[in-house]
Amino acid sequence: MPGRRSDMTIDTLAQRSGTTARNIRSYQSQGLLPPPTVVGRTGYYDDAHLGRLRLIARLQERGFSLAGIGELLRAWEERRSLGDVLGFEEALTAPWSDEEPETVGFEELLERFPEAGGDPALALRAVELGLIEPVGEAFRVPSPSLLGAGAELVAVGVPLAVTQDEVAALRSDMARIAARFVGLFERYVWAPFVEAGMPTDQLGEVTDALRRLRPLAEVAVRATLATAMEEATAASTVAQVGALPLRRSEEVGA
Repeated sequence: MPGRRSDMTIDTLAQRSGTTARNIRSYQSQGLLPPPTVVGRTGYYDDAHLGRLRLIARLQERGFSLAGIGELLRAWEERRSLGDVLGFEEALTAPWSDEEPETVGFEELLERFPEAGGDPALALRAVELGLIEPVGEAFRVPSPSLLGAGAELVAVGVPLAVTQDEVAALRSDMARIAARFVGLFERYVWAPFVEAGMPTDQLGEVTDALRRLRPLAEVAVRATLATAMEEATAASTVAQVGALPLRRSEEVGA
């Protein structure tokens, strides 16, 4: 996980969390967000504040009111130190990737995906899939590496529409894998913690388990995919080579 940052101004925090400086000040006044560290006349925020904002946003998406969120946070803080609570929130809500979005122009996208120039539906689907986001006359790319992988597939001859289908299918596959890993955490770490009455002295262990799950899931998926790719490639090679004599026989017979 990326190291903690404590140099974010309120405007930077607002941009990274997807909210506004006005909302941040409102959350502080309501006791939902701890105050910043003040140096001189400037307040500086860190990843714990970012984690809290992401938690508030997720709870709001699930239908919680700000009053309800405040009650929940107060219940947590009455039983645990603020540092422990913020540490858990940060581990829970921190992004799983430190990849930075990029902004690209329309011409650059057409160079990488020329098929989109003749079929606007392909560009629209890219937006629907979240691969690109219109920003004025340019496009924001949330995951440059994913877009780059798609460009490589297109470059070797895979049609853009098929590449987009694969992105959608891959996301569905990854959602199932992610659900299984999260299920392991919920069943063997979180549920026992809750059943024990959420004891204060165990929150650090739960937070540590959550943080360790991040690289563990990535390593397991990468290693398993590598083995699967080796097996699939070998099986494909055998099948293609095995078909060659038959094709030659057919050519001679013709």
